[in-house]
Amino acid sequence: MIKFDRYERNLAIGGISKEQQEKLITSKVLVMGVGGLGSGVVMNLAAMGVGQIKVVDSEVIEETNFNRQLIHKYKNLGRAKVMSAKEWVQDFNPDIKVEIDKIKINELNYFNIVEGYDIIVDCFDTYESKYMLNEIALRHKMILIHGGIQGYCGQVTTIVPTKTGCLSCVVQKPAVFNEEPVCSLSPVVSVISALQAQEVLKILTGSGEPLLNKLLMFDGYKSEFKTLGFAKNIACDACNKEEAIYQNILQ
Repeated sequence: MIKFDRYERNLAIGGISKEQQEKLITSKVLVMGVGGLGSGVVMNLAAMGVGQIKVVDSEVIEETNFNRQLIHKYKNLGRAKVMSAKEWVQDFNPDIKVEIDKIKINELNYFNIVEGYDIIVDCFDTYESKYMLNEIALRHKMILIHGGIQGYCGQVTTIVPTKTGCLSCVVQKPAVFNEEPVCSLSPVVSVISALQAQEVLKILTGSGEPLLNKLLMFDGYKSEFKTLGFAKNIACDACNKEEAIYQNILQ
């Protein structure tokens, strides 16, 4: 029995329909990383009423996380982030099913993690991991909601394999990653994670205009939003490679 009282304001004028709310309640969303962006995404998905959320993260909560990772409580310092996130969701909305995987994904262990989910939300904090997710999404025809932050700035786009450009179409995957810790400010993290959750809402309900072939960029320092259009690059190594892999799987 679906409880609609909780989502009454979702259904008010200007919101979504009862049928769309039912779609959210029966949907499954995979959140990769439950740090800053992941915290905001999970909190918004739970508030919207997404019925099943899976969170994947290999790390434990550290003191430096609390400036932006709002889902974690200080009492959970040292605990696995996925356990902390699950506890928060269960306290907030016990009707939501939460699956967790405390694992660092790679090209060898990811398959069982992503199986059964249609949407991946990229909340990882390194671009090496983001490009790996991009390739996994292309390979298995999964929608990917990309988000990234650095200092006062952030970006969001929705990648639909075969229909839109991918992350490598926007910026070619570098040969070497120089992953250094960057400034992550809570207000910027909150803005970008909310926009990612909004993309999930639009994709699942079929309402609104998702950021397809559009990179939405936010500059919190100047209080500016800009949209950069892009297209599928016929010379993109990632698109061509993963399409070839996919065709071999089918044969």
